[in-house]
Amino acid sequence: MIPRRGWRRDERGTALVETALTFPLVLLLSISVFEFGRAFQHWQILTNAAREGARVAVLPSTSDEDVRARVRTYLDAGRLAAADAATVGVARNDEIALGDDATASASTVTVSYPFEFVVLLPLMQLVAGASSVGEAITMTASATMRNE
Repeated sequence: MIPRRGWRRDERGTALVETALTFPLVLLLSISVFEFGRAFQHWQILTNAAREGARVAVLPSTSDEDVRARVRTYLDAGRLAAADAATVGVARNDEIALGDDATASASTVTVSYPFEFVVLLPLMQLVAGASSVGEAITMTASATMRNE
């Protein structure tokens, strides 16, 4: 049987080694949660901006530039870093199904935005190599509202 003092002496430093092995994984998991939460927030802002644009698009005597201006205003208010890089598409007089073979005229606004991960992208470039990773993710949201 091993004496108690000798056994304790053999366990020295194991907590430090375990921490050194698990800390990078916990840190990566935490950063991933923050990054994907930020991505989800950006997607929500894009969705709401598309809705705001669709609300303007169904108003009488509004131009496509009015719709784009409202979407950009919403994106700026949402504090997206590259709101000017967003692409806004406006489709008027789309036909939508209402049920029972009834249709109506509608306007659709589509917003596309290039999203980049702040911490995960450089980390992936470090691990996989700068040439294979590095493109921005294009987030797209659209909203359709019936013309009145």
